[in-house]
Amino acid sequence: MTTTTTDDRSTSTCTASTSTSTSTSTGTHTGTGSDLARRWAAHLTAEVDAASLAVFRIGYGALIAWEVVRYVLHDRIARYYVEPGFFFSFVPFIRPWGGTGMYWHFAALFVLALLCAVGLFYRVSAALLCAALTYVFLLDKAQYLNHLYLLCLLGLLLAAAPAHRALSLDRLRARRASPADEGQRAPAETVPRLYLFALKAQIAIVYFYGGIAKLNGDWLRGQPLTMWLAEHRGAPLVGPLLATPAAGLALSYAALLLDLSMGFLLFSRRTFPLGAALAVAFNLSNALLFKIGIFPYAMIASLALFADPSWPRRRLPCLFKSADRPGGGAELPSPAAGWRRVLPLALLHGYLLVHLVVPLRHWVYPGDVAWNEAGHRFSWRMKLRDKDVSELDIRVLDPRTGARESLDLEAWLTDRQLGEMSARPDMIVDFARHVADRWREDFGVRPIVTAKVVASLNGGPYRDLVDPTIDLASQPRGLLAVAQPP
Repeated sequence: MTTTTTDDRSTSTCTASTSTSTSTSTGTHTGTGSDLARRWAAHLTAEVDAASLAVFRIGYGALIAWEVVRYVLHDRIARYYVEPGFFFSFVPFIRPWGGTGMYWHFAALFVLALLCAVGLFYRVSAALLCAALTYVFLLDKAQYLNHLYLLCLLGLLLAAAPAHRALSLDRLRARRASPADEGQRAPAETVPRLYLFALKAQIAIVYFYGGIAKLNGDWLRGQPLTMWLAEHRGAPLVGPLLATPAAGLALSYAALLLDLSMGFLLFSRRTFPLGAALAVAFNLSNALLFKIGIFPYAMIASLALFADPSWPRRRLPCLFKSADRPGGGAELPSPAAGWRRVLPLALLHGYLLVHLVVPLRHWVYPGDVAWNEAGHRFSWRMKLRDKDVSELDIRVLDPRTGARESLDLEAWLTDRQLGEMSARPDMIVDFARHVADRWREDFGVRPIVTAKVVASLNGGPYRDLVDPTIDLASQPRGLLAVAQPP
């Protein structure tokens, strides 16, 4: 009994001691976590120079304006958005404007891009630019481009950011409207760091997930890059070298390593010069070898964000007034408090979480994403596959008479739409549903629509891309079951 009692007291004492120790330890860990969160929040909300953000704003607006000019010069507005009779819309109710509406829409895009670049009526022009660009993006899956998707995302982030606080006509107007003795009332040429961080993180995500996507068997054996480089065998000096399998394999691994490491190189001040040099070389080589529009130049323009925020003030002092930068260029604490501080932080982390998860969604779908395209879009899967379609036959069966006929696809779709649809099962389903709807309107019965599509992926064997026995018109949009396993 004595021993038991002693043990009980001893146990009780130890328990109390342990409880105290645990409480202290827990409090320490909780405090550490809270302190880390507070420091992270303070880091993101601290005011930094707006100069680099302004330079990127100018480059962004200029690139979009130039893209509109390219659309006009190559007659893409008519070919993409006026001449087609059917659109593979991402959202069923979004359709092109009628008549000359699309021409006016692109004219508005051009004006809004210039207003954004010069920073005039910025809050309104940046929001309208993002909305107008996103509208064009959603019109037709056949026009899906990673760079257009990226421009929409960057436009959204820029519309949320006070990117007009430096190098803008809005700033000039505000300075002229303010009396000399009240100049301090105008906002300083600073922005919360979180806006710069959001844009930089988005660019880093593009690079990193572009590298993750290259971790597949075809890329690691040099395909399809080897096939594409062989097309440049006639180029002077380097043509014969590019046409060798060794060049394709070496450049495939070089691109993989660059994509995976680029974000880390650019975020570090010590490695930024190396990362910037590699980024310029990498993107310029892509621009020379492949027809990928303004994407490489947008990535080069984004380098303005990764250097020290005040670098334009040092390199181009004639464009700035030192009085507009309080603290002599030092970082300033954020004046925001309460919800004005918490809401932007919550939105930032929610945005980043979505864009970290969405590119990985193809892992929950069955099959090879390069073959069935499920989860391919919005995932930064760039220049990864080359599909050669040797046979494309879409047939309509009248259930009343049993009559079957092959469709004249060129009468239904433009060349670009036909080329894009032939390799993408979800677009084949969209088209089959459209054909069935039109057939029912014309003949009063919904037909059975089947497709015989034979394709090869990255030089592999030819096989059925979709199940030729399935009534595609009865399938929900984007149903994975229509795609045959590779």
